Amino acid sequence: MKGRAPVVIARAACARGLAASVLWWSLALTLAGSLAPREARAEVARYAVIVGNNVGAAREGTLRFAENDARKVQAVLQQLGGFRPENTVLLQGGTVGEVQRVLISLNARIRSENSAARDAMLVVYYSGHADARGLHLGREILDLDLLTRLVQGSAAAFRMLVVDACRSGTLTRVKGAQPIAPFPINERDELPGEGVAFLTSSAADEDAQESEELQGSFFTHYFVSGLRGAADKNRNGTVSVEEVYDYAYFHTLEASSRTAFGLQHPTFHFDLKGKGGTPLTWVDRRASGIGLLAVPRGKDYLIFSGSVNGPVVAEVAATDARREIALPAGSYFVRGRAPDHLLEGVVHLPANGLLFVPEDELHRVQYARLARKGLDTITVAHGPWIAGHVRSPLWDGATHCFGARIGYLWDLPSFSLSIGAGGCRSTFSNRVVLATADELGAQVETRYVVDTALLSLGLGVAAGASWLRQDFDTQGVAPSRDSIAGRVGPVVSLSGELFGGLYWIVSGQGELYWFRQQRSGNIGRATSEGLAAVVSWGATAGLGKYF
Repeated sequence: MKGRAPVVIARAACARGLAASVLWWSLALTLAGSLAPREARAEVARYAVIVGNNVGAAREGTLRFAENDARKVQAVLQQLGGFRPENTVLLQGGTVGEVQRVLISLNARIRSENSAARDAMLVVYYSGHADARGLHLGREILDLDLLTRLVQGSAAAFRMLVVDACRSGTLTRVKGAQPIAPFPINERDELPGEGVAFLTSSAADEDAQESEELQGSFFTHYFVSGLRGAADKNRNGTVSVEEVYDYAYFHTLEASSRTAFGLQHPTFHFDLKGKGGTPLTWVDRRASGIGLLAVPRGKDYLIFSGSVNGPVVAEVAATDARREIALPAGSYFVRGRAPDHLLEGVVHLPANGLLFVPEDELHRVQYARLARKGLDTITVAHGPWIAGHVRSPLWDGATHCFGARIGYLWDLPSFSLSIGAGGCRSTFSNRVVLATADELGAQVETRYVVDTALLSLGLGVAAGASWLRQDFDTQGVAPSRDSIAGRVGPVVSLSGELFGGLYWIVSGQGELYWFRQQRSGNIGRATSEGLAAVVSWGATAGLGKYF
């Protein structure tokens, strides 16, 4: 038996303050080890070094979420993984020397705990910039081989290195980064230990991606959500290395498939040699003050801290077997995604308790409203509509023009765009002639829409073109008249949600028509009078369906 089991988790190279000095951490770690009660040493001692750095090399853009990712990992390890605060070091914006000294000091402490060393676990996590040479801590590079040796050389029986580095930026845009060599992950049979696992958050020729809505990288978001319980596929109350990787792989691939930047494929190599199923967190054996938030089945749920403007702390997919997420007591905003709407609301999680999210008490929101808010993952809602239509007469003595319209609507963050076509008919009669006036036309309409609690008010402008035709029924000779009309005018609308993506809408429109008008002084002798301009009004009422 080789004795120790290193685990390495890495992310593809790409673009991603130290609160206390390294000397302080070194002394604190040494004192914590010497003062720890002997009885506790019979347990598996868990240690972690968490590093987040938003600043990389000179030509790399400053990241927004690398340090946030580090704080999320620290929190979940302490709350659910049995990593005591005195055994956990968080370094943010640190230097290469500071990271090295903390790792050396922590390894010395683990070696000093003689009998406990064989049962110790060491987790090292990094979020920031990296390339094939190593990790970019500001303008310095922490050599990858040196980092690997520091982790492998630990006396801990189980060692885990997590490197989450990415070239892409906010909203999956590349922040001017240059193509660089892939992060080297190879099978190393000569490594000491009972097992080894290599994982990457993206393939060698891919960029890893971040999300503005998640306020973090896809991979770390799903890694942390998995550790909080979503990855507990067999529902035994623990989340293992294999479970959290499988979870992060599937959901990172699924989330990246919906971005314009392309798929992101986490990869791995396991050789655990009896260490399979090593637990990283315990969902049912959590720290004091941590409760379980259970979400209903059949929907994807995002969980925000405090309010909708707070950071996303976890996610549970509709396909996840376990629906409970372990979180600190407090208020959370939950958002469930159905095929045609969202459910939203604030819930209050009690300490050490279990809260089932009351789905019937959540507010139902159609996707159109979310698209108009400009959320990252819902930027457009669209669908067909049909409506009845009435227009005021264009000729003296004619009746109103009654008909129908059909069309298609797109709701975007900045405006709504609708295209439509339709027709209507009006009549005219006197003692001499009976006439019908038909209109067939199409129009484009754009509106700015304001959403209130129950209704949505839109204001915009519409423009279109129509074919106008008049047919006469008379004892004399009166040929049909045809003309092409242009039209433009303001439009105001009022709409509301129904169910299943359906909505009702009524609108009013003022229109200026201009067309070539003909009149007959005597039956059969038409005289052209040139262009005519007529102001009319119209109204529509109908139904639409969003997808």
